[in-house]
Amino acid sequence: MKNTIFTGVGTALVTPFDQRGEILWDELDKLVELQISGGADAIIACGTTGEAATMSSEEHLKTIRFIVERAKGRVPVVAGTGSNDTRFCVDLSLEAKALGVEGLLLVTPYYNKTSQKGLMESFHYIANCVELPCILYNVPSRTGCNILPATYLALSKNPYIVATKEANGDTASVARTIALCGDDLAVYSGEDNQALAITALGGKGVISVFSNALPKQMHDLVCAAAAGQLTAAQQLNNQYIDLMDGFFMDVNPIPIKEALWQMGVISTNFCRMPLTTMPEEKQAAMTALLKKHGLI
Repeated sequence: MKNTIFTGVGTALVTPFDQRGEILWDELDKLVELQISGGADAIIACGTTGEAATMSSEEHLKTIRFIVERAKGRVPVVAGTGSNDTRFCVDLSLEAKALGVEGLLLVTPYYNKTSQKGLMESFHYIANCVELPCILYNVPSRTGCNILPATYLALSKNPYIVATKEANGDTASVARTIALCGDDLAVYSGEDNQALAITALGGKGVISVFSNALPKQMHDLVCAAAAGQLTAAQQLNNQYIDLMDGFFMDVNPIPIKEALWQMGVISTNFCRMPLTTMPEEKQAAMTALLKKHGLI
């Protein structure tokens, strides 16, 4: 059995910034503690939700180091180190490994994209160079590149490719991947509103935006689904599906930062440009959602 790093919920952690775009380290420390005490099973550092695309390499590694040090081994830390440049990905991944992360999150190449053959060659190369558990990240809506089930099967033979974060929006394709790969590849939902479905199909949980605000609730949902307690999982899913969707009413991570700010968890709702704060009508919609759920 491969080391799948975690089961349950891995929180794709936001990175709090002030109005100048500087990282608020004290608040990041607070967020790590809130996730661990709240029941998150892993923390994903410097993913899409963490705005790694706007970080310099130095900031990227400094943030990973900070989160690893604050987590203190209590939960696994997975570092987002994917790139559209395979050689750069290897270099960044090796540095993250040296910082003590338990695994890597590797997004498919974006902009230049690649073929299925290119995906196989690139991911095998990265995994074999770094020799650390790797979670692939399939998000065609952002990258224009989709991993097919047959490609997953080939990649799952690599001992270091242990899982995928699947956000292609196609549950039938996910079901085929799970059936083909079995225990050779863990599947995490990359969409909060598909966490129940994918876990019930045999997935290992979710890499979540929603859990930034409610880690225990998402942990309970996916653990119930994994245990076959589908009524309990459905009840939680039905209770929070509007909030899961609401956290994507604008480009991620804009809405979840707005929510955490309104909840008083972080002191600002700022993202780094080109991302902005939400327009007033969406801020009002978020306020209404949070009030409905008793979060403000």
